[in-house]
Amino acid sequence: MKRFYANAGVEERDGGFAVLLDGRPIRTPAGAPLVVPTRPLAQTIAAEWAAQGETVQPATMPAMQLASTAIDRVATQREAIIAELMRYAETDLLCYQADNPAELVSRQAAVWQPVVDWAMLRFDAGLRVTTGILPVAQSADALAALRRAVETYDDWRLCAVQSATAACGSLLLALAVAERRLSGEQAYEASQLDELFQTELWGEDAEAAQRRAILRKDVLAVEAFLAAMG
Repeated sequence: MKRFYANAGVEERDGGFAVLLDGRPIRTPAGAPLVVPTRPLAQTIAAEWAAQGETVQPATMPAMQLASTAIDRVATQREAIIAELMRYAETDLLCYQADNPAELVSRQAAVWQPVVDWAMLRFDAGLRVTTGILPVAQSADALAALRRAVETYDDWRLCAVQSATAACGSLLLALAVAERRLSGEQAYEASQLDELFQTELWGEDAEAAQRRAILRKDVLAVEAFLAAMG
């Protein structure tokens, strides 16, 4: 899409903050007014629009994408999104740890287990951790505790948690970012711990590196979005 505006700004309206292009408020892809709850978030989105060149590239506007998703999808599909997150919780990445080699076991114990321990205390969730390829069923009480935690988030934060969960492959890592237990960089590195270990052993794969770069960008975008939410 060719750039069709000169300036991007912010205006307080409708109980929130709207982003304006040449004085006109923008809308989401579904046509809803894009009004966000904090001025810093609106300013972040306006900066994304202002930074565009001759062609508008939506992929370079993560805050705009997250805000639009929160309005267009999360607001109307909360229950489906929460159910999706609970499916991640049932088989969370961090609860499936290696039993060999020793170096990988050590790294997971140092990086993953503290997050599991934190989640157990923070959300009163008695999580079960397994090793090797043996499946483990989380208790109904643990899943209910994580569900209660997720349900406390408003649409904006729930959208961020959903995006981080998909990027990390772990609800626990997403919650750690949302609760500021981990930085976005730490969560990304934890999510890629296994793959990066294999890369050290066998060398880098260009396509895998490219995919990881995209995932890293997604997690860092969530962190910035949450920071702008306050």
